[in-house]
Amino acid sequence: MKKVFKRYRLFIVMLALYGVLYFFEQNLFVASTTKAYNSMIEMIMVLPPVFVLLGLLDVWVKRETMVKAMGKDSGIVGILLAFFLGSAAAGPLYAAFPVALILLKKGSSFKNVLIMIGAWSTTKIPLLLFEAASMGLTFTITRFVINIFGILGIAWISEKLLGQKELDQIHERALILEK
Repeated sequence: MKKVFKRYRLFIVMLALYGVLYFFEQNLFVASTTKAYNSMIEMIMVLPPVFVLLGLLDVWVKRETMVKAMGKDSGIVGILLAFFLGSAAAGPLYAAFPVALILLKKGSSFKNVLIMIGAWSTTKIPLLLFEAASMGLTFTITRFVINIFGILGIAWISEKLLGQKELDQIHERALILEK
């Protein structure tokens, strides 16, 4: 019991504070409950198809293939593939993290996984089309180019700052989480 409380202490404290909110600000409590409910419904609609696709990816794509395509020595091909996976993906950003876990498990480099997450969050094709129609093509192209350099910079700096030991630990944890 003590171990469970320790693991979920932040959640329990937040739940208790949320309960206190009911007595002091009922309107805020109702509004936040409604938003939480709507978010849960959205997650229920998005995550099952993502997990089905991840299961297929896990079964159909061999580790050797993924290492060759997106591994440490994949070079520009791995970077372009990571950008494509992120930009063509559907769904909210939280759906990218299970995908990232599978990519790490299959042997993708940490840099390419970060590129995929960055592309997922900022360079989605439908977002770019909507943005171009709403904000103009010049703005869209400028933001897109800045994002590409930002994503590449963040991925490169993160990989260099972590070092090989930490990167190996991340890959080991990904393998453990999947079991």
